[in-house]
Amino acid sequence: MSTETERRGAPAGPWDDSALAEREPFRELIAEGELRAVGVRPSIGAYLRDIWARRHFLVYDARSRVLTKNSKHRLGSVWLVGKPVLDAAFFFVIFGLVLQIDRGIENYPGFIIIGVLLFRYTANSMTQSASLMHSNRAMIHAFSFPRASLVISLALRELFAVVPLLAAVFVMLMIIPPHEFPSLSWLMVLPLVPLQALMNLGVSFIVARIGVSLPDISFGFNFLSRVLMYGSGVIFPIERFISHPAIYEVMTNNPLFILLNMYRTMLLDHTVPPLGDWLTIAAWGAGLTVVGFLMFWKAEERYGRH
Repeated sequence: MSTETERRGAPAGPWDDSALAEREPFRELIAEGELRAVGVRPSIGAYLRDIWARRHFLVYDARSRVLTKNSKHRLGSVWLVGKPVLDAAFFFVIFGLVLQIDRGIENYPGFIIIGVLLFRYTANSMTQSASLMHSNRAMIHAFSFPRASLVISLALRELFAVVPLLAAVFVMLMIIPPHEFPSLSWLMVLPLVPLQALMNLGVSFIVARIGVSLPDISFGFNFLSRVLMYGSGVIFPIERFISHPAIYEVMTNNPLFILLNMYRTMLLDHTVPPLGDWLTIAAWGAGLTVVGFLMFWKAEERYGRH
């Protein structure tokens, strides 16, 4: 058989003229932006547009997951509020009744309720983000979508879950002695919660990115959340136990400490926090979100390989 005959009878190889001709239309579509290579990081503009196009689904998915999170339990969504309240009651018994560190604090039950329940909002975002990409491996491998959607969906779920938690805080402050009643300063909680949500989103981007490279880091972030709890004035006033000037400065400039202090100022002292505190939390939220998003986006190609 001649060489020409062999060429005619052989299947088209990757360098065969006919195969290249068949691929030419796809090259044109790729060049025109109609097709994209799978697994390649898009430009940041295209990435943001993809996320925005899915905004309605992200909101719907987050709301549905919050409502069905505890559906297998008899009390269902009651546990969204019940578990944090039980945690607050536990810390009150240990630190307030047993250790009696409540002396000098006018409303220690309110102090600890605000600290535990609203710190939990940030702590949950951080610890869940550590294993987020690994727990969603099947979805990442099966579908093409901006992976940042997973982090945003988690942030939205936690934001929806904090709404009944805030309602519980308000109710408990009113019914538990020495009773705090609503005032105009309570309305300032409404703009503060989105600032905390923005800060949580930035933290989630950073932690999720680290969690891809170090899957076991979730244990480290669980430990870190406990350190932050004791270092952010969640269950006791820092100024009563920290005398070293440098440590005191570090702890009081911790954004979580500032955030909780703002909530307590509005809900317990019935005054509006100073403008400097608002600007500090806004700067932390915006800075963490921008830095975290860029870190996460730069590693977009890696998430389908883990």
